[in-house]
Amino acid sequence: MVKIFRFLFDRDTWQEVFGSLKKNTLRSVLTMVGVWWGILLLIGLLGSARGIENNFNVLFEDFATNSVFIGGGRTSMPFKGYEEGRPIILRLDDAKKVEENVEGVEFVVPRNMGNSKMSRKTFSGTFNITGDFPLLNVVAKPDLTLGRFINQRDIDERRKVIVISEDVYKQLFEKDEDPIGELVTVSNTSFTVIGVFKVVNFGGPQLDGHMPFTTFQQLYNRGDRIGWMMVTGKPEYDINQIDADVKLLLKNLKKVHPNDNRAFFGFNLGDQFSQFTGFLKGMQFLTWFVGLATLIAGVFAIGGILLITVKERTKEIGIRRALGATPIMIKKQIIVESVTLSLVAGFIGIITGGLILMWFNQSMLDSEEPFMRNPSVPIGIVFFALLIVVVLGTLIGLIPANKATSVKPIDALREE
Repeated sequence: MVKIFRFLFDRDTWQEVFGSLKKNTLRSVLTMVGVWWGILLLIGLLGSARGIENNFNVLFEDFATNSVFIGGGRTSMPFKGYEEGRPIILRLDDAKKVEENVEGVEFVVPRNMGNSKMSRKTFSGTFNITGDFPLLNVVAKPDLTLGRFINQRDIDERRKVIVISEDVYKQLFEKDEDPIGELVTVSNTSFTVIGVFKVVNFGGPQLDGHMPFTTFQQLYNRGDRIGWMMVTGKPEYDINQIDADVKLLLKNLKKVHPNDNRAFFGFNLGDQFSQFTGFLKGMQFLTWFVGLATLIAGVFAIGGILLITVKERTKEIGIRRALGATPIMIKKQIIVESVTLSLVAGFIGIITGGLILMWFNQSMLDSEEPFMRNPSVPIGIVFFALLIVVVLGTLIGLIPANKATSVKPIDALREE
């Protein structure tokens, strides 16, 4: 071990290495391209995958992902004297029974939605308004930029208050105008704005405003009917099983055929979340596969070039052997050249990949709807990538090193 350190820190060793590389500068640079590209791909793709995951986590950080949305549709099968095509109407009592009778349920949030005209002064538009309970702020917390969300007092007193989206704010208010406490008209009724939230679209209809559930029921004469319910499961329970159990209970309550799959519509957020996280894991695996494959190809290119270099330096190696250089000394020299080329290319690849990720991050900061946030690679992954480069550089360097020492000194001196 001491001899290895002496060899690595010996000035003559590095003079010979750099002297050898400088003889064919262009070839040395082209040789490093493969390793540089492999590291760049590995850093860039892993960082991008992390950025997409970070953005996904930010979007869902205040959202109970172990959730399912269930609403009433129309029956597709006759059952117990009821004809096909019967509309299924859910009520507040149904939500309460789900919460009490389905194992694993943590929260049940009844919701309603209506399409309403909203106006203020000379501005107006048609928007999707939901009637909600304060519990929504626990399971699917809106990203408030101003004000507050609905509270229990708003529910109890049927207050005419509303939380509007940023899109509604931009359409009904002047730029930089404070909307909190201002009045807007919804279905010819005045409402006080108590908050503004940032819209997060999950693929369904965009929600533009939240008002107290009781106020919504009164304004639109809904009684105890609900449009759908958001059912959140406890973390240790399978949301797919909860989804099946809730629908089975509702089928029994509404006298729906057990095999009727159209009586209730739904969206399983937990299942979608699992699919997306699975996609991210697959993306990371593919990134490692492509990056390492490219890296290995680049290191093999270095080995190939060094074989050519050894062929060109046959006479020089013969002279060194004749002057007393041992085979191990020749091998060390070739391996150090291989590792040096690999490491230099690796460092350049890491720096280039880092600069690209920084540029991506800055671009996303200037975007209103970024698809990635803080794309980065853990320092441990960077060191691991460098370790792979060193190991592969050493192993591939053994091939030309063995080739160099396999030639007898007398034959090498005869080489023209």
